[in-house]
Amino acid sequence: MNQKILVLGIGNVLYADEGIGVHLLQYLQQKYRFDGPHQLDFVDGGTLAHALIPLIAPYDQLLVIDTVHSTEGQIGNVYFFDFDKVPHHIDFQGSAHEVEMLQTLNMMEMVGDRPPTHILGVIPEVLEAMSFELSDRVVNAVALMEQAFVDHLASQGIRATQISDPDIRAVARCACEQETFDEVAV
Repeated sequence: MNQKILVLGIGNVLYADEGIGVHLLQYLQQKYRFDGPHQLDFVDGGTLAHALIPLIAPYDQLLVIDTVHSTEGQIGNVYFFDFDKVPHHIDFQGSAHEVEMLQTLNMMEMVGDRPPTHILGVIPEVLEAMSFELSDRVVNAVALMEQAFVDHLASQGIRATQISDPDIRAVARCACEQETFDEVAV
């Protein structure tokens, strides 16, 4: 049966590593073409959290890309897990948007609207306001995050074919320049 799969990048691109969910989402879209029996949609969720509920609810599966916090991990560690089986050392205390996203997913679960959900996250280093640069440790984690993403899609019957070789820092800079331009233009 064909399914609708949502890949949701979460984060604030104006806070350095906190934007990795959004940046990785754009990076993956630039790097790969995706083919398979399922509809695969990519959405930059920014920091919207609760406002995303009507967008998320119609999907059969959800994959969230974001930062995470671990009481046992180190900066740059990558985690991929089923939201229904969050490892005991993972919490969502890194930023306000993470807590709001956790609340959003829990609210959706309470009313039966949350699709099966996986989280792909990395422990951030830099969460400074108005810093557009990703830290070296988070940049170094991108290859592992990318592989976890591609492997998960393969398990769903979706093939990722590389079509370009973008640089994650260039993708992040471009997104941040656009974000700054949009704010000035308003």
